Amino acid sequence: QLQAFGGGLVQPGGSLRLSCVVSGFTLDYYTIGWFRQAPGKEREWVSCISSSGGTTYYSDSAKGRFTIPKDNAKNTAYLQMNSLKPEDTAVYYCAAYAGLRFCGEKNNYDYWGQGTKVTVSS
Repeated sequence: QLQAFGGGLVQPGGSLRLSCVVSGFTLDYYTIGWFRQAPGKEREWVSCISSSGGTTYYSDSAKGRFTIPKDNAKNTAYLQMNSLKPEDTAVYYCAAYAGLRFCGEKNNYDYWGQGTKVTVSS
């Protein structure tokens, strides 16, 4: 089970950190991805981190502004979002899978959290 927390209202240029708390399995063996879905749009991939934590990937929109650390001891992954823009407004989801798959494809994920809403507005 995954639970995403930390969404809210933030001004443009601000920062927010989302948390994805995992229960029922350990992050040591799972890749974690973050996705987002804006109103009227398809769910899109934002970032992912390998099970070891040694490899991270970012979408073009996230690169340079977002990071995806994780703490295996706490079984929690994060999405640190800086320099937020109004176009970052969406519901953000974390997801997980085990094994060797392309982490940018949402259909490769086996477990999904419930989503947390992020609104970037002045």
